[in-house]
Amino acid sequence: MSRPLQNIRILDLSRILAGPWCSQLLADMGAEVIKIERPGEGDDTRRWGPPWLPGTEEAAYYLGTNRGKQSVTIDMAHPQGQALLHALVPHCDVVLENFKVGGLKKYHLDYASLKAIRPDLVYCSITGFGQNGPYARRAGYDFMIQGMGGIMSLTGQPDSEGGGPVKIGVAFADIFTGLYAANAILAALWQRNHSGQGTHIDMALLDVQVSVLANQALNYLTTGVVPQRLGNAHPNIVPYQAFATADGHLILAVGNDTQFQRFCQEAGCAELATDTRFATNASRVAHRELLIPLLVPHLQARSTDAWLAALEPLGVPCGPINTLDRVFADPQVRHRGMALELPHPQAGSVKLLGNPVRFDGQALNAGQAPPLLGADTASVLTGLLGLGPEQLAALRADGVI
Repeated sequence: MSRPLQNIRILDLSRILAGPWCSQLLADMGAEVIKIERPGEGDDTRRWGPPWLPGTEEAAYYLGTNRGKQSVTIDMAHPQGQALLHALVPHCDVVLENFKVGGLKKYHLDYASLKAIRPDLVYCSITGFGQNGPYARRAGYDFMIQGMGGIMSLTGQPDSEGGGPVKIGVAFADIFTGLYAANAILAALWQRNHSGQGTHIDMALLDVQVSVLANQALNYLTTGVVPQRLGNAHPNIVPYQAFATADGHLILAVGNDTQFQRFCQEAGCAELATDTRFATNASRVAHRELLIPLLVPHLQARSTDAWLAALEPLGVPCGPINTLDRVFADPQVRHRGMALELPHPQAGSVKLLGNPVRFDGQALNAGQAPPLLGADTASVLTGLLGLGPEQLAALRADGVI
């Protein structure tokens, strides 16, 4: 199938997670992504193991964020390396970077320098705190951003139950920033089609983390009351949390009063659905501390699978809490192809996560495994810049590539 971004080329100067997550999504959608890495070193995440892909020195972390890209090794600290990157810019629609504010200016790779080479360039900068403000010069990492941005104050068990703040188990702020950055790049490319003008996109992890506080932020902004940790419970919907069953746990996600009535009928506590303290969601939220203990013994009376079998036909949303082995064995996950396998030059094949985006029923997954370090240096510099074997050999001898 043709891919929507197949005529777009991206010069990717980013590393670690937020930037590479963005460019991997764009690669899945058909963009040609030229990943620039330091000779002999590469992206930091190549060494963030174990675990490693068997038979290689490639860390699983790196493999998770670099599908469909080309790896070109260029030392941007070397004047000849800067000249090579400047020569690549006219061939590229987008430059993506996640250096500290002002960090690329000394290499003449900042927006102003590259805009002078290609005026319609879309240039996306990802930083911890943005291009301006009192924290602009600080380094920002996902864990600290989760703390500063409020999500950790909402995640974990209540203090009354001996809880404390807990970070989310994946790099939440980084991944959301990568997704927002990809959206912003697509919008800038669309704008360029109409205006002929490029733009400098300023993405900050802290901005993104605050923006995805969503309903919890509005709960605070609307009332002035600071939300507290509720463990697995929901601040605005009851019952909407995990419950212990006879053999494990069940997530019960009752979204309206009709679902609550159906649940209570099946659970043998129909009287709760007509009790004025619990008949509506607003009353259930107000009387949460009374209702939940009344539901606990009913849910503990059956196994998780028994509840799933009973509630799903009734249209009462519920689900298990799966470990990752069960996630990837789940028939729905398997049917949707959320794990895929691609050829790998050293390991034979590599298992990767699938892209959840589908066009006309077809998943958009780049067909190339994450590249080995520098695997595409010669082909890109020859194909786009016309460098010959002798020039490449001289650049290698000087440590430029």
